[in-house]
Amino acid sequence: IPRQAVERFLVMGELSLDGRVKPVNGSLPMALAAKTARYSGIMVPFDNRLEASVVSGIQVYPIKTLPQVVSYLGGFSDIAPVETDVSTHFNKGERFEADFSEVMGQEHVKRAMEVAAAGGHNIVMIGPPGSGKTMVAKRLPTILPSLTFEEAIETTKVYSVVGMLKKDQALVTRRPFRSPHHTISDAGLIGGGHIPRPGEVSLAHHGVLFLDELAEYKKHVLEVLRQPLEDLRVTIARARSTITYPSSFMLVAAMNPCPCGYFSDPKHECRCSFHQIQRYRSKISGPLMDRIDLHIEVPAVPYKHLGSTASSEPSASIRSRVSRARDIQSTRFQGTSIFCNAQMSNRHLKQHCVVDEVSHGLLESAIDTLGLSARAFSRILKIARTIADLEALEHITSDHIAEGIQYRNLDRGQKTI
Repeated sequence: IPRQAVERFLVMGELSLDGRVKPVNGSLPMALAAKTARYSGIMVPFDNRLEASVVSGIQVYPIKTLPQVVSYLGGFSDIAPVETDVSTHFNKGERFEADFSEVMGQEHVKRAMEVAAAGGHNIVMIGPPGSGKTMVAKRLPTILPSLTFEEAIETTKVYSVVGMLKKDQALVTRRPFRSPHHTISDAGLIGGGHIPRPGEVSLAHHGVLFLDELAEYKKHVLEVLRQPLEDLRVTIARARSTITYPSSFMLVAAMNPCPCGYFSDPKHECRCSFHQIQRYRSKISGPLMDRIDLHIEVPAVPYKHLGSTASSEPSASIRSRVSRARDIQSTRFQGTSIFCNAQMSNRHLKQHCVVDEVSHGLLESAIDTLGLSARAFSRILKIARTIADLEALEHITSDHIAEGIQYRNLDRGQKTI
């Protein structure tokens, strides 16, 4: 084989003893690396052809056997490069089985989810068993904006490295929704292992990480969430290497208000003592709760809503408002690395979250009464900015600030338990 012919290509795959080239993980990142290194093309196992072919600007050649590679490089045969129409894969990812029209009542919870989706905010729902927390959370992806091509590439890279792409799947075109069990380890959540693998926070990149029964997770597991929530990435250090994985996700959590689940429920008697409730809630530390923007109380659904035949607003209508708000944010943060209001820094808050005197008075009263931290204060401003974007208003009003303060239920609850 001529040396010049070999040097033009990046060749990857697992070679079996009979000469077959078997599929491997990470074809998409390797195709991107080959393009950056200015290779003429990349040869990948036949089963990896689709994910590698979404990279434009480089030829992707599917190979099945080693003799096929030798024959092509020697000039004795030809291999047709693979071309993928990305738009067809995006069209496949827009169908949802669940819909917000199936949720009866809980209008304030739907409103909070709309605000969270519009600004990329983290949210925790507190309520008794059977109040619909999980049902609402699982419908959040139906109102989130569609993935852009750049976001799809970033998410697919993570799934490619882990080997979670299907044979006929070129791209992850739907925002991920990950819901790990509460017995998960910190390595399973953040990532780790002898050869570091991405964890659930990276598999939820550009999507949703749903933690049901939040207080049932081990405390040290929850504490490791603090870095990815703040930095939007996870760094895993080992003796021989350090790997950084992306982790820009929306955290959605659900929990009972107490061990029995019926604290503040008017129809059920709570059997928990003051100390049991305190111990139960103390599993979620203050610094972690500060990083969750919206705290929503979800009461039990009354029968008049359960038995109602009136139709509820479908996800498509909510999604259209969310998409318009995200478009406003895309214009606002054009030329920066920020995609939504939840990612604003203090510099952006001063520039885009200017409030009037009435709003200053509301914020001062809330901080003095609830003892809010500086981080909680900035969270309220970000939420108010998102509410204004949903109304397509340039300036934040006192109504937006008041609604943002209402979304800090746990701060108020700490003063009343």
